[in-house]
Amino acid sequence: MSITFNTIPLNIRTPGQYIEFDNSRALQGLPLARHKILVVGQRLAAGTVAAGVPTRILSAAQAEASFGRGSMLSAMLAALKAANSYTECWAVALDDNGAGVAATGTLTFSGSPTEAGTLNLYIGGQLVQIAVASAATTASLATALAAAVTADTTLPVTAAAAGSVVTFTARHKGEVGNALDLRLNYYSGERTPKGLGTAIVAMTGGTANPDVQAAITAIGDEQFHTIAHAYTDASNLGKVEALLTSRWGPMIQKEGHAFTAVAGTLSASTTLGATRNSPHQSILGAGKSPTPTYVWAAVAAAVDAYEADPARPRQTLVLPGILPPAIGDRWTLSERNLALYDGISTTVVDTGGLVLIERLITTYQTNSYGVEDPSYLDIETMRTLAYLRFTVRARISSKFPRHKLANDGTQFGAGQAVVTPNVIRAELVALFMDWMDAGLAEGLEQFKLDLKVERSSTDANRVDAVIPPDVINQFRVFAAQVQFRL
Repeated sequence: MSITFNTIPLNIRTPGQYIEFDNSRALQGLPLARHKILVVGQRLAAGTVAAGVPTRILSAAQAEASFGRGSMLSAMLAALKAANSYTECWAVALDDNGAGVAATGTLTFSGSPTEAGTLNLYIGGQLVQIAVASAATTASLATALAAAVTADTTLPVTAAAAGSVVTFTARHKGEVGNALDLRLNYYSGERTPKGLGTAIVAMTGGTANPDVQAAITAIGDEQFHTIAHAYTDASNLGKVEALLTSRWGPMIQKEGHAFTAVAGTLSASTTLGATRNSPHQSILGAGKSPTPTYVWAAVAAAVDAYEADPARPRQTLVLPGILPPAIGDRWTLSERNLALYDGISTTVVDTGGLVLIERLITTYQTNSYGVEDPSYLDIETMRTLAYLRFTVRARISSKFPRHKLANDGTQFGAGQAVVTPNVIRAELVALFMDWMDAGLAEGLEQFKLDLKVERSSTDANRVDAVIPPDVINQFRVFAAQVQFRL
């Protein structure tokens, strides 16, 4: 018997025609990797889904009902779905930390308007307007503004008026609320009526984010290739990094990448970035954007997950729905370059006011000896490595699912389910050529020269290999000297 069958027994005596199917050679080219996004943020009590319950999200309306209108998690999911409605998306909600405190901010009116007009207040990038009558009292304006905020239940804050002061309180407890932006007159042409004075005190005082460990526990062994979360405190960042480091390891192989964002000055952002060193997490520098940092994280995750080619540069991709900082608050080229050396991903703004990815990096900066190491700097590298490993596993498992192992040069009948190191080597070379066709790697001769496939000297049932692809790079910088003539 020279042909190995998978399901037809050798000892069948009953007459008949027995034909089985073998799909080990059916698949051609590279397999498609299914991508899943996980979003982690806080819920409100009005939500119908309890904390710690993984829930597949199909629409923004479902997210709102599940986690509460005006909740952090609802806002993240609405922004994500607007940016990418195709990639499978799940969410795990967290309850506020019981020991936490909600951030607060104020707007104080003074003076007396000498003309009628409109007050334009932006809360986390969302517009709240009230009419201002000439000679209106500051107390009446404060009452009207608090009522307008209360009426809009999608806002991330509540409001209360006392005299001429409106106090805004974040709907959620925790440090994230400190970054909620309060400002007047964001767009050109908007202005406060003459005679009316306003003073804004930024949101502050929020303490104690919830613990992301609850979400980590909730997802169990399920793989999520992209994780968006709202937190930049050291404890939560460390737990997310530890989770992904473990999952990237050779014994688990469930790769994933996390996104979050930080608001504020360049100094504050780079100070945070300098404390992290993980190839599995990206922190976007939101600067002084009106849009909440947790929405930044969700949109960046959505845009990255939508890109089907793991190696193609993310630069110039639009982050839809993100409002840019005012012109005077945008980081300069030299400032963005500094950020990229401190683990902070950067964006630019086009002439139409759209926020574009400039460079999406990880926070990995130095190796275990503290020496500067750019090998895991770019997210494209991490995505490509994850996909290459996935294709190796898929190719080996599909081509040699139940094979016997023999030394090179062993003679066996055609059709036998026997594999040798050289056969595996040839398959890996063929796979590399598929990688080149897909624009994921380069250098075939180098690959063949450095590729090692050998039978283990300690385990007769094992083959060891060194697979040395030269991972494709990204075209980021063009430098030239113009040697002009007169």
